[in-house]
Amino acid sequence: MLRRRDFGKQAVMCGGALLAGFERVHWPMPNVAGLEDRSEDRSKDPFSGGRQLGTADFVNPRPLEMEAAQGTELDGRLYTDLSKLSPQELAIPTDEFYIRTRVSKLLPEPKSWRVRVDGLVEKLRNRTIEEFGIATKPMGLHLMECAGNGPLVHFGMISVASWGGVPLTDFLEGSGAKPYASRVLITGFDQYAAKSMSSVPGASWVFPTGELRAARAFLATEMNEKPLTEDHGAPVRLVVPGWYGCACIKWVTAVTFVDDTAKATSQMQEYAARTHQNSLPMLARDFQPATIDPAAMPIRVEKWVVEQKIKYRVVGIAWGGAAPVKTLMIRFNPEEDYVPLDNFAQSKNDPWTLWTHAWSPKEPGTYSIRLAAKDPSVRTRRLDSGYYVRSVEISEV
Repeated sequence: MLRRRDFGKQAVMCGGALLAGFERVHWPMPNVAGLEDRSEDRSKDPFSGGRQLGTADFVNPRPLEMEAAQGTELDGRLYTDLSKLSPQELAIPTDEFYIRTRVSKLLPEPKSWRVRVDGLVEKLRNRTIEEFGIATKPMGLHLMECAGNGPLVHFGMISVASWGGVPLTDFLEGSGAKPYASRVLITGFDQYAAKSMSSVPGASWVFPTGELRAARAFLATEMNEKPLTEDHGAPVRLVVPGWYGCACIKWVTAVTFVDDTAKATSQMQEYAARTHQNSLPMLARDFQPATIDPAAMPIRVEKWVVEQKIKYRVVGIAWGGAAPVKTLMIRFNPEEDYVPLDNFAQSKNDPWTLWTHAWSPKEPGTYSIRLAAKDPSVRTRRLDSGYYVRSVEISEV
């Protein structure tokens, strides 16, 4: 059942999107060869002079409360509503940023927090939370996606925030790691008052040191220019840009140098299939990096009237991968051909890029919207499998 707040939100989005201001959003048009005047680009907007009537509904497998924290500890969740995204606001407010696991009721007092550096090092060290505060610096906008993000949660386990923290390389500087310490085990607080009905305890991941360095991983203490909340990993969490959220350990307690004989952790094994491992490796060295491939999906379908004709504008996001994607293709149902997106230009792959596409369906009905990169040199495992397909119900053309 919908609460009053949720009912009002649905009414705005589905029946009166004019109130949300989407019809006033300026969508940057991609650069066109020979055009220098941006006003000329805007004149090519197929929705110029039109009026937005509302949005078409995605076909969702089940109703779900969005943007409200539910459950506790390992069973705690919060799902982000992506439909409100605009080019002007790429970051998600902290209280709307997705949550996969909520804070433990047994979490120690943050003022006493220590992060231990141990393992294959010359000297053990402890870093206090006060030391983190002194060293914290802005780390920029970065995306995080749960490896279990999918249609059952309306793809609401993906978000972007502006982070602050300490680069892991700075934190580990002077640790005196031994020459054969090829990997780092990062461990988070992992004790809970209640037994979970849906999750296996485990808050640790083993990383190749070179991969963490290449990803510019950092220990975050701030989110959207304020201290981390407990549900988001306070007082210290790991952020590994470009990796799935299961590797971004919350409530970090220890950083341990290990070698190539280190076993895969229970958390790594739990998420093996979701992070695209070929099997269930027993050793951490046999794990592929849990990086996010280039991906894309629609987040809303706007209904417009332009010159007395109904048109639809598909709005979506693209993210993931090690480099920007040159071309994205879209299709509406398997029997149709892929066509290039109207308005897509990606200059960087992190955090995410918003795109739009003008669409005039031939008749009412249900349409399955699917994206593809169509570049054999780019690995897109989830896109190739149809993982991010979203179906929409069109009632008027």
